Amino acid sequence: SVEKFLSGVENDVRRADGFRALEMFESVTGEEPVMWGPAIVGFGSCVIRYSDGRTLDWPAVGFSPRKGSMTLYVICGSAEQPAPLEKLGPHTSSVSCLYIKRLADVDEKVLRKVIKDAYQYSKKKLR
Repeated sequence: SVEKFLSGVENDVRRADGFRALEMFESVTGEEPVMWGPAIVGFGSCVIRYSDGRTLDWPAVGFSPRKGSMTLYVICGSAEQPAPLEKLGPHTSSVSCLYIKRLADVDEKVLRKVIKDAYQYSKKKLR
Protein backbone atom coordinates (compact mmCIF):
# COMPACT_ATOMS: atom_id res chain seq x y z
CA SER A 1 0.00 0.00 0.00
CA VAL A 2 1.02 3.63 -0.41
CA GLU A 3 0.93 4.22 3.35
CA LYS A 4 3.11 1.17 4.01
CA PHE A 5 5.59 2.22 1.32
CA LEU A 6 5.90 5.78 2.67
CA SER A 7 6.14 4.57 6.27
CA GLY A 8 9.08 2.40 5.23
CA VAL A 9 11.17 5.28 3.85
CA GLU A 10 14.28 5.32 6.03
CA ASN A 11 15.27 9.01 5.84
CA ASP A 12 13.09 11.04 8.26
CA VAL A 13 12.96 14.14 6.04
CA ARG A 14 12.24 12.15 2.89
CA ARG A 15 9.52 10.15 4.70
CA ALA A 16 7.84 13.35 5.97
CA ASP A 17 8.15 14.90 2.49
CA GLY A 18 6.57 11.76 1.04
CA PHE A 19 3.50 12.12 3.24
CA ARG A 20 3.33 15.86 2.47
CA ALA A 21 3.59 15.15 -1.27
CA LEU A 22 0.83 12.55 -0.88
CA GLU A 23 -1.47 15.20 0.59
CA MET A 24 -0.60 17.72 -2.14
CA PHE A 25 -1.06 15.32 -5.06
CA GLU A 26 -4.37 13.98 -3.67
CA SER A 27 -5.66 17.51 -3.11
CA VAL A 28 -4.60 18.81 -6.52
CA THR A 29 -5.66 15.82 -8.63
CA GLY A 30 -8.64 14.48 -6.69
CA GLU A 31 -7.30 11.01 -7.52
CA GLU A 32 -6.59 8.10 -5.18
CA PRO A 33 -2.90 7.22 -4.92
CA VAL A 34 -1.75 3.94 -6.47
CA MET A 35 1.62 2.22 -6.28
CA TRP A 36 3.22 1.91 -9.72
CA GLY A 37 5.90 -0.70 -9.16
CA PRO A 38 7.78 -0.81 -5.87
CA ALA A 39 8.65 2.89 -5.49
CA ILE A 40 6.37 5.28 -7.45
CA VAL A 41 3.17 6.75 -6.04
CA GLY A 42 0.96 7.66 -9.00
CA PHE A 43 -2.25 9.60 -9.50
CA GLY A 44 -4.51 8.99 -12.46
CA SER A 45 -3.21 7.35 -15.59
CA CYS A 46 -2.44 8.12 -19.19
CA VAL A 47 -1.01 6.30 -22.17
CA ILE A 48 2.36 7.37 -23.48
CA ARG A 49 2.77 6.78 -27.21
CA TYR A 50 6.28 6.40 -28.57
CA SER A 51 7.29 7.34 -32.12
CA ASP A 52 7.67 3.64 -33.02
CA GLY A 53 4.04 2.98 -32.09
CA ARG A 54 4.65 1.36 -28.71
CA THR A 55 2.47 2.48 -25.82
CA LEU A 56 2.98 2.53 -22.07
CA ASP A 57 0.44 2.98 -19.29
CA TRP A 58 1.89 5.52 -16.84
CA PRO A 59 0.62 7.70 -13.99
CA ALA A 60 -0.66 11.11 -15.08
CA VAL A 61 1.53 12.51 -12.27
CA GLY A 62 3.39 10.94 -9.38
CA PHE A 63 6.33 11.02 -7.03
CA SER A 64 8.92 8.87 -5.35
CA PRO A 65 10.89 9.72 -2.21
CA ARG A 66 14.23 8.50 -3.54
CA LYS A 67 17.39 8.35 -1.47
CA GLY A 68 19.06 11.44 -2.98
CA SER A 69 15.99 13.62 -3.56
CA MET A 70 12.25 13.69 -3.94
CA THR A 71 11.48 12.77 -7.54
CA LEU A 72 8.25 14.22 -8.90
CA TYR A 73 6.94 12.97 -12.24
CA VAL A 74 5.51 16.29 -13.35
CA ILE A 75 7.68 17.62 -16.19
CA CYS A 76 5.41 17.19 -19.20
CA GLY A 77 6.24 19.64 -21.96
CA SER A 78 3.39 22.00 -21.17
CA ALA A 79 3.97 25.55 -22.37
CA GLU A 80 2.73 26.70 -18.95
CA GLN A 81 5.53 25.06 -16.93
CA PRO A 82 8.63 27.23 -17.48
CA ALA A 83 7.30 30.32 -15.65
CA PRO A 84 6.34 28.62 -12.38
CA LEU A 85 9.47 26.48 -12.41
CA GLU A 86 11.53 29.69 -12.37
CA LYS A 87 9.73 30.69 -9.15
CA LEU A 88 9.72 27.25 -7.49
CA GLY A 89 12.99 27.39 -5.60
CA PRO A 90 15.98 25.04 -5.67
CA HIS A 91 15.39 22.11 -7.98
CA THR A 92 16.74 20.27 -11.00
CA SER A 93 14.82 18.57 -13.78
CA SER A 94 15.16 16.08 -16.59
CA VAL A 95 12.89 15.04 -19.44
CA SER A 96 9.96 14.09 -17.18
CA CYS A 97 11.22 14.46 -13.60
CA LEU A 98 11.53 17.29 -11.13
CA TYR A 99 14.07 16.71 -8.35
CA ILE A 100 13.80 18.49 -5.00
CA LYS A 101 16.08 17.92 -2.01
CA ARG A 102 13.49 19.05 0.57
CA LEU A 103 9.93 20.24 0.07
CA ALA A 104 10.53 22.93 2.71
CA ASP A 105 13.01 24.55 0.30
CA VAL A 106 10.44 25.25 -2.42
CA ASP A 107 7.30 27.38 -2.69
CA GLU A 108 4.41 24.96 -2.09
CA LYS A 109 1.86 27.15 -3.90
CA VAL A 110 4.07 27.15 -6.99
CA LEU A 111 4.61 23.39 -6.71
CA ARG A 112 0.87 22.87 -6.57
CA LYS A 113 0.53 24.86 -9.82
CA VAL A 114 3.18 22.69 -11.46
CA ILE A 115 1.42 19.50 -10.33
CA LYS A 116 -1.97 20.78 -11.51
CA ASP A 117 -0.64 21.83 -14.90
CA ALA A 118 1.15 18.50 -15.39
CA TYR A 119 -1.95 16.54 -14.38
CA GLN A 120 -4.24 18.48 -16.71
CA TYR A 121 -1.74 18.35 -19.57
CA SER A 122 -1.19 14.61 -19.16
CA LYS A 123 -4.90 13.85 -19.04
CA LYS A 124 -5.56 15.92 -22.22
CA LYS A 125 -2.47 15.42 -24.35
CA LEU A 126 -1.23 11.95 -23.47
CA ARG A 127 -4.11 9.74 -24.47
